[in-house]
Amino acid sequence: MNTGHKQRAGGRPARRGLGKLAVWLEDDSPGRLRPLILAVVLTLSAIGLVEVASASSVESVAAGNNPYDLPLKQAMWTVAGVVIMLVLARMPVPRIRKLGWPLLIASLVALVLVFTPLGMSVNGNRNWLSVGGFTAQPSEFAKLSLIVWAAAILDRKQALLGQWKHAVIPLGPAGGLIMFIVALGHDLGTTMIIMMILAATMFYGGVRMKVFSVAGLICAVAALALAATSGNRMGRISSWLGMGSDEDAQGMGYQAQHGAYALASGGWFGVGLGQSRQKWNWIPEAHNDFIFSILGEELGLAGTLLVLGLFATLAVAVFKTIARTTDTFSRIVACSVITWILGQAVVNIAMVSGLLPVIGVPLPFISYGGSAMVSSLAGIGVILAVTRPEGDVPHPPRSRAFRRRRNLPGPAVPSSAPKQAREHAH
Repeated sequence: MNTGHKQRAGGRPARRGLGKLAVWLEDDSPGRLRPLILAVVLTLSAIGLVEVASASSVESVAAGNNPYDLPLKQAMWTVAGVVIMLVLARMPVPRIRKLGWPLLIASLVALVLVFTPLGMSVNGNRNWLSVGGFTAQPSEFAKLSLIVWAAAILDRKQALLGQWKHAVIPLGPAGGLIMFIVALGHDLGTTMIIMMILAATMFYGGVRMKVFSVAGLICAVAALALAATSGNRMGRISSWLGMGSDEDAQGMGYQAQHGAYALASGGWFGVGLGQSRQKWNWIPEAHNDFIFSILGEELGLAGTLLVLGLFATLAVAVFKTIARTTDTFSRIVACSVITWILGQAVVNIAMVSGLLPVIGVPLPFISYGGSAMVSSLAGIGVILAVTRPEGDVPHPPRSRAFRRRRNLPGPAVPSSAPKQAREHAH
């Protein structure tokens, strides 16, 4: 009996149901995984828009503002970020490599401008620019700039990374300068994320582990010094360690405590979308860093697991896609960007759930914030660009003079063309 219809082309038996899903997940070709990356990011962004609308409406009404003001602003920045992501996704890798120095210099200039009259403070952190009614956070864009620039440097220095001075210079001074400027604005959370990004780029670039041991010790001492010199930070750490007083629940530990209440009251499937009770001024600015607690209260454990599953799927898809490339620059950039996004997500979720002290780090794609949304989507666009198959890379049309210099054949002429045209082409 002919069983050919039950066999796959490669000789394996055909799979049905969950078997087809397993085959699809095993396929690590960019043609399958790159659309998956895009779909996951858009899904997370859509969840973020819904939760921002839910979490910010009560405070907006209490302040006498339009309850749709913040969701519309977030939607505007999300659309802008998606456009930037799609533009970057079609950009050739050499052009992205050339953007390293301009992006780094522009980020440093913007970070310094924060301390001029153009800068503004938000909740005690001076890390915002206000120009023409628009506000931006330069430190968010400095993350991607540092990754692209550092990847280009490490790619060029591959043969010299065995020497510690080439592994540290100029990455150490440039990264240290960015962290110093951000820390000068009292933003310890972003400083620690940039520290993690710099370590990730050096790790994926092939820097020896001896350098990490020394750099890790220096960064740990610097982080402890920054925490010890701020009463607000020490109060948050003391509250997290359970060393605060009974009145601390109404002070430093207020936000973290009510965030835990929100997660606990969500149950398995939540109290319903838009039905959160803790957003009624119990959690200050619930649409920012603590939006995961509102999501857990409204959508329950199922909703939080959905978000965690989407981040895990994004990580697997990116790492499986980048495993197929041999280009060092592409590998460093893609791995560093996904480490930044996932690392920041882990820190935020751990902070909300009480595993870490509150340090003010937004949840990528979900927390309110135009700068964070645009920079994160731009990072995904860079990943899509460096993981694009070689046959999919756009090339500009080459002129007749270029083909003559390179001794390349001219454009093919279809056989249906007139005989005179074919002879002219030959």
